Amino acid sequence: MSPAMRCPRCTEQRLEPALTPQGVEIDRCPACQGVWLDRGEIFYFAKHPKPLILAIKQARQKATEGDLKSPRTGRPMLRLLVFDQVAVDVCPDTDGLWLDRGDMKALIEKSAGNLQISLDPQAYPGGHPGDKRGPMSPAVLAAYAAGGRALPNLALRSVALLATLYALLIAILIACVELGALPVALAVLLGAGVAFAQFGLGPFLMDLSLRWLYNCRFVERSELPEHLTGFVQKLVAKHRMSFPRFGLIDDGAPNAFTYGHHPNNARIVLTRGILTLLSEPEIEAVVAHEIGHARHWDMLVMTIAQLVPLVAYYVYRTLIRMKTGSRDKSASTRLAIAIGAYLVYIVSEYIVLWISRTREYWADRFAGEACDDPNRLASALIKIGYGLAGDDRGKAQDARPAKDREPQRSPMLDAVGAMGIFAPSAARALAIASVGGGSMGGRFDPDLLKGAMRWELWNPWARFYELSSTHPLVSSRLEQLGRQAAALGKEPLVVFDEPQPESYWDEFFVDLFMMFLPALLTLAALGAALATRSERALGLTLAALGVGMLGKTLFSHRGEAYPELTVAGLLKNVKVSAIRGVPCTVRGRIIGRGVPGLIWSDDFVMQDDTGILFLDYRQPLKILEFLFGLLRGSSLTDQSMVATGWYRRAPVPFLELRTLTVGGQTRRCYVRQAQIVLSWLLIAIGLLFALRGA
Repeated sequence: MSPAMRCPRCTEQRLEPALTPQGVEIDRCPACQGVWLDRGEIFYFAKHPKPLILAIKQARQKATEGDLKSPRTGRPMLRLLVFDQVAVDVCPDTDGLWLDRGDMKALIEKSAGNLQISLDPQAYPGGHPGDKRGPMSPAVLAAYAAGGRALPNLALRSVALLATLYALLIAILIACVELGALPVALAVLLGAGVAFAQFGLGPFLMDLSLRWLYNCRFVERSELPEHLTGFVQKLVAKHRMSFPRFGLIDDGAPNAFTYGHHPNNARIVLTRGILTLLSEPEIEAVVAHEIGHARHWDMLVMTIAQLVPLVAYYVYRTLIRMKTGSRDKSASTRLAIAIGAYLVYIVSEYIVLWISRTREYWADRFAGEACDDPNRLASALIKIGYGLAGDDRGKAQDARPAKDREPQRSPMLDAVGAMGIFAPSAARALAIASVGGGSMGGRFDPDLLKGAMRWELWNPWARFYELSSTHPLVSSRLEQLGRQAAALGKEPLVVFDEPQPESYWDEFFVDLFMMFLPALLTLAALGAALATRSERALGLTLAALGVGMLGKTLFSHRGEAYPELTVAGLLKNVKVSAIRGVPCTVRGRIIGRGVPGLIWSDDFVMQDDTGILFLDYRQPLKILEFLFGLLRGSSLTDQSMVATGWYRRAPVPFLELRTLTVGGQTRRCYVRQAQIVLSWLLIAIGLLFALRGA
């Protein structure tokens, strides 16, 4: 835990964190009302950061040594005169800023409306969240353990949900039989055969792909850390399982997953990042979690569950593609059944994800029992990642509506995705402000952890994204592990008890509106044109689509300047989503690929002295991403870097890259420019058609 920060002015008064209306946490002295802002945090409050960046940069060139000491380092700070009049103190080591109350007022006035720092942020009642609470008494521990929702019975929940899934599927098949669509029945048998063949051959195919494409090496027991070998031997002996086969991926991004047919032929794959970034007890907890998946037969259960949406989608595609003759009286019935099959596909997908999240909780509980200390896994979850979600390429959650995304069905790969320590891609490391000094081996900072947790617990987007994830939000997993620890008579690792200062639904609905702005404007223009029978319908519709795309792009990729921030500073921002990005610059070191070990992975994982963050490399053409990852990716790992872009959460924190500078060479991403050019092109073409139709 980091030491409490003291007010530079009052010296003995400790600073208290407080949330501002911008959703950003600052540190404030309750006595003198001075404010401490970590590196770059002042730019959260500027409408236009660029003038302020230049003013501070110019002031630093004329800085003098001040009388105040940095609350972070205890060393003397530099005295600056911003705008040649306003006194500001800056820590030369961390770039944090100290503003006395009067100086803050003067700075706001001199910025001419550009800077909007609330002078009365919402302080946390009940004292400093970082205060170490006293040990819980046995009665309090028992009350806390009993206060959570009980996990559903794993067997009953799985059987009930699988029965529901197959009832939906049988209803569709009966309708197909009544329709006389025998090809559909054959397609279903073929799909089921392929699914079970994939399950039978899947582990062997995974072995080959991991070796060839992910630089994975399967090792003997003697090559594993001695403590891990002993732990696994005792655990599998207790549960009458065979010793799992272990694979190691030489990549610094931390991750782990398991696959196999049954508990006695499980494979557990670990990355180098797991072994180097975690302590020995944490490594054992992660491995126990994976063994828990094998012990509960999760691979088989998830394969059976994934078969339902696979077949339903297969039925839908077969019916929708059947040719319809002019005398075909069954066309309307077939269309209705196709729509029903697609609805079953959608519903069954969410049921499968629900099953997966339930089994994830039970794998966590298995690890807690196996280690006799749930806090070990909780600590590992905090250090590795804060929840992983995204598409099957390991990128951020696609913000497009589900109907615009063509699903690629693979029950074997989907089932494996649910077996990781985190979610579908079994690949993404995530940002977590939990460490100091560039190492993740030490104890995390509870204050920074709670700052990272706020987004999941307060922002409506978190629950929205969880619905489409194989894994629960990490905050929910930490709560369950904490209550399990309390039931065992142990102090929970973290208890989040901060009151929510405001509702964040207004930002959510704005983001939702901007997400669907192109579709809304297009439908509005098309409806108006059809209602008036205008000959300019096509032109107006194209122009409206272009305007919507342009508005969405400028909203999502805003920023005339990219102030430097830390991972910890970014994580404390609650008002952020996949649509609402934060322009920023981060410095650190690339520690691994976005998909650990994958030879063409174009994304990366970086680490600064406060945490790790996923870097999302995007180009207008996917082939450019593939070639970059294949030809350049390996040369960038273990290198110092500077990246600019837009920080987002969906729900995993990540940085959509604008530029990436490594070794003096800057690589640029052109998605923003391409979207703007395409938007203006659609507007121009639309207006041209509209004028011709006038």
